[in-house]
Amino acid sequence: MIPGKWKNLLLATAMFNLGFVIWFSFAPFTGEIADEFGLSVAQLGIVSSAAVIAVPLGRIIIGPLTDKFGAPITASATLIVVGIFSIISAYAQTYEVFTVSRVIASLAGITFVIGIQHVAQWFEEENLGLAEGIFAGVGNAGAGLGAYFTLPRIFGEGYVGPLFDANWRAAFFYTGVIAILLGIIYLVFGQAAKTDERRQASKQGVTFKQWLYIATRHGAVVLSAAYVMTFGLEVAMNGWLGTYYREGFGQGDIVIAATFAATFSIAAGLLRPLGGYISDVVARKEMEILPWFDGRYREQWTFATMAFVALALVGMTAAGLTGNIYLAVAAGFLVGVGCAFSEGAIFAQVPAMFPNNSGTVAGVVGGIGTVGGSIYPLIFAAPFLPNLHVGYALVALTMIPILALTAWVFQPQIAENATEDGWLVTDDPAVATQNVASSDD
Repeated sequence: MIPGKWKNLLLATAMFNLGFVIWFSFAPFTGEIADEFGLSVAQLGIVSSAAVIAVPLGRIIIGPLTDKFGAPITASATLIVVGIFSIISAYAQTYEVFTVSRVIASLAGITFVIGIQHVAQWFEEENLGLAEGIFAGVGNAGAGLGAYFTLPRIFGEGYVGPLFDANWRAAFFYTGVIAILLGIIYLVFGQAAKTDERRQASKQGVTFKQWLYIATRHGAVVLSAAYVMTFGLEVAMNGWLGTYYREGFGQGDIVIAATFAATFSIAAGLLRPLGGYISDVVARKEMEILPWFDGRYREQWTFATMAFVALALVGMTAAGLTGNIYLAVAAGFLVGVGCAFSEGAIFAQVPAMFPNNSGTVAGVVGGIGTVGGSIYPLIFAAPFLPNLHVGYALVALTMIPILALTAWVFQPQIAENATEDGWLVTDDPAVATQNVASSDD
């Protein structure tokens, strides 16, 4: 029999992997969808943004709900709803019905928060980086191995099936059916936490006041901003790269363009466990990578990876301007490596910093971070740019304020109190409740 922590890690990983397949299943078929609904390249950028527009709010809401009700319940409900609307999108005959159903199906992206909370309920602090990295890394690979690599090969050009002649309709239908089945499996076999004590601790303080207090702590704010420039970038590029390699280099073959795009997704997904593992090792061995943040070991690794992402984006613009698609693919792979390491580092910090509110904080960080997935495609496809290559360097410039904020919060004297000090809200409702209870005693 599989031990409880590995069984629940497996369930969470399968859920998130399928969630990413559904979330980004739109991307490999943009050409066919554009032809059917008469969309321009700029409109494809808008649709790509719309595909993630519901996810930030969904993640923020699902985080505390998962703390309160447990991962098996929220995972099952999410998968079933997502599956139903993925099926509806497969039958859509108008652009309006298609867009709305895909926006709701994109809620598959909130499975990340559910899984982060679930894994944190089963693994101890010293192994959290690796465990969360395995979950998120293999899950993220669903965008590359599933959406970009597998779907175009199963449902390629000229696909004719028993239910659909259009390849993208078949892809949306069958992934929706699988989501519904997995939702049922998760409810039956999933367990919310390793112990009753841990389960009860995550239930406490799930109120709006407590959520607002947690969301405004320095640690939560800076990790949210960091996730905008890493995971937000990953989401944006997962939805955009297929179009970029096709339009920027005249690569019209859907399978080849999707394969090039998959190199980024695979790097950003499969290498994420390594980013979390290195964070664990740096913390355990107290390795000083960046002396400016003396004694803040996880923070040092996180900042180093964030800086690499910004530099790699500039390199991607330089590679694209050469006109060599293979050089551009290699540069995109390096951006994916940076995203993987940084995301693994960030979500090694989340449950370590907020052990009893991991779902709530994961929802805040994951939700706000996803906003980048809506904003960055608009920059990539902006009509005022001289070409499609310049957008990456422009996005790198927007990351400078985030790097500055991160450097400020990661200073040792500030980082030490990053879970207590914050902005806007000063009083901790949980402490106030404890004081009232003590006085009653």
